[in-house]
Amino acid sequence: MSFPDRQTVLDFLKENPAATSKAEIARGLKVKGKERAILREVLEELEREGKLERTGKRSFAQTDRPPPSGLVEFTRLTREGDLIGQCVGDHGLFGPELIYGGPSGKSRSRAPARGDRAVCKIAERDNGEWRAYVVTLLEKRVSDRIVGLYNKTPHGGRVSPASRKERREFLIQEADRKGAKDGDLVVAEPKPQGRRQYGPALGVITEVIGHITDARSASLIAIHANEIPMDFPDEVIAEAKSKEPAKVARTDLTRTPLITIDPHDARDHDDAVHAEELPDGSWKVIVAIADVSAYVTEGSALDKEAEKRGNSTYFPDRVVPMLPFELSAEACSLKEGELRPCLAVEMIFSKDGHKKSHRFLRATMRSAAKLAYEEAQAAIDGKPGGKAAEMLATVLRPLWDAYAAVSKARDLRSPLDLDMPERRIQFNPEGEITGIVTKERLEAHRLIEEFMIQANVAAAETLEEKRSPVVYRVHDTPSDAKIAAFADFLQTLDMKWNIGERPQTHKFNKLLAEIRGGDYEGMIQQMVLRSQAQAIYSEENLGHFGLNLARYSHFTSPIRRYADLVVHRALITAHDFGPDGLSERSAARLEEIAGHISMTERRSMAAERDATDRYLAIFLADRVGAEFDGRITGVTPAGLFVALAGSGADGFVPISSLSDEYWVHDAAAMAVYARGSGRTFSLGQIVRVRLREVTPLQGGLLLEMISDPLPAPAGRSSARKAISRDSDGNRGHRGGGAGPPRRGKPKFDKRTLPPGATKKKKKR
Repeated sequence: MSFPDRQTVLDFLKENPAATSKAEIARGLKVKGKERAILREVLEELEREGKLERTGKRSFAQTDRPPPSGLVEFTRLTREGDLIGQCVGDHGLFGPELIYGGPSGKSRSRAPARGDRAVCKIAERDNGEWRAYVVTLLEKRVSDRIVGLYNKTPHGGRVSPASRKERREFLIQEADRKGAKDGDLVVAEPKPQGRRQYGPALGVITEVIGHITDARSASLIAIHANEIPMDFPDEVIAEAKSKEPAKVARTDLTRTPLITIDPHDARDHDDAVHAEELPDGSWKVIVAIADVSAYVTEGSALDKEAEKRGNSTYFPDRVVPMLPFELSAEACSLKEGELRPCLAVEMIFSKDGHKKSHRFLRATMRSAAKLAYEEAQAAIDGKPGGKAAEMLATVLRPLWDAYAAVSKARDLRSPLDLDMPERRIQFNPEGEITGIVTKERLEAHRLIEEFMIQANVAAAETLEEKRSPVVYRVHDTPSDAKIAAFADFLQTLDMKWNIGERPQTHKFNKLLAEIRGGDYEGMIQQMVLRSQAQAIYSEENLGHFGLNLARYSHFTSPIRRYADLVVHRALITAHDFGPDGLSERSAARLEEIAGHISMTERRSMAAERDATDRYLAIFLADRVGAEFDGRITGVTPAGLFVALAGSGADGFVPISSLSDEYWVHDAAAMAVYARGSGRTFSLGQIVRVRLREVTPLQGGLLLEMISDPLPAPAGRSSARKAISRDSDGNRGHRGGGAGPPRRGKPKFDKRTLPPGATKKKKKR
């Protein structure tokens, strides 16, 4: 092969992440003359294959490194017979292509086939290839079932999909509707076609899950569409009702006034806290966690179901719990005044907040009080009432003083300071939406959060010290490609970011502090968030970048996360706290378990987003024609995504509806601009929009832009050229010619475009 060859280019980029432009790569490889044309072809070929991604104008970087383990979907076979897959994330497939490398370790999973998904161990070979080694093969992903709305027709019925990503519909014959009525929400599967080759596909309804008019239909759709296990098997319920905690030796903490501080409507209380000042001015903090492992023993029906679910799933109007109500809200919950088994960690912090020592206890406790965050905060702020007033001096004040010390060390550690607003949908007793409020972030929230973080760190440190198997919570350092894209974006705002240095949280925090309150605050916060890797569970320690911690595990929520239950069992075995710890068999499965619970977490997050989108669409359905302020949160060649102020609902503005000008997508600047004038709509920009259409079934909002674009940024308009598509990855659209948005975003067909906007055929 002529120089420069593919591997030489990849090796150079790996060793020189700061050299991203084609000119810098050429200089670094000493490419001159005709070799520059070869370099361009190699870069474009590697980009097409997904081994490089474009980070700006004529700038490239290696694609994101895949996680060390995770969910992989196998998509195709090469001519040589290799099975190829990619990692699965929140928004679909991502990262470089992975070659199936066989089973991992002693795994006995059958070989995967095209369309299969598997929990895999992922490793890079010396030749730069990535291999996926199967830990556990999951059920085939390719499922023809759809969740949708049944509408009666003269000759039977039709099922329209509830997912924006699904384009199929099923015709339902009378004999196949399974009692479904007009307006029912159903699960349907395709019917064997026989010799029928033309016309819409026939389907068979397998389940009726509710009615479109049900106030809580949105979460039902999300539960079934994302295949969240909902009903507990009878044997699991029976076991939960009859289960008694393991009889083991326990430390008596019943005289320690541990309290729970939770949301006011919380039903499960799995953590309690206490603090006291020691004679030398240091602080003793106890974090006590419900001893779920005493009830949910390895290999039991409860354990198998908890592992299958992986975690609880929290919808705006309901919770699908990991454990049955009899345990999650009763026997395991640290209810006020009731005796409960717990696993506790006692931590000693110096005056300046650094942890000096810690020890774990298997104990018995009795919660002295159940307080809401607002109650505890009000007492500290000088407005005590009820139980909080009684405990202000003896319990609450020491907690806040201990937190003041610990927060000094936290500030020195400088975890990533991204405080994004959260919204909560409010319902009346009938399940109807009454409003949407922004959750207030109180110091009480930060106190509990920091003490839980310290307890989680203590768990990871102890298990490492005891040489025990560990399920880590890992958050990898941002990839070179994402940092390069972030630096290119900042450059469009005349801001600099040194991509030659290893990313550090304090540098992100310094930038966020500098732009706080300015015009670019929302825009840069979004880009910082997008630059981050996804947190996962792993039996290998990669550290936690966001928290700026060398080791981290989840220990504090075993009622709602299986990862925490596994960590509890490991601690029990490491300390010889009883016979109900982590067995050798389960220790050997940690790789498999970590991959599985990472997948179930992503599944729950997707379901929660789906339900929230639909509830917001229902809430706004009678506001069509109304105007809203909003912020641009996404920029694509097809249009703009705008989060509406107040509700936080996401809507889509097709690029075809912006104006009659020719609009160009600038990927590096996260903007679209008009050819000639250079007027711009950019990520993070505050705009005024009108709600044109709502599709509650899919959770989609179609918006119309009212605000004028901003003038071209100084010094940039001359650098922009009118292009429809060029080698820099920019795309242009004339008003009226936008296609649908990309995967994972709301899609609207021609019927939902604004009046007068039509899809034009692509010119050849």
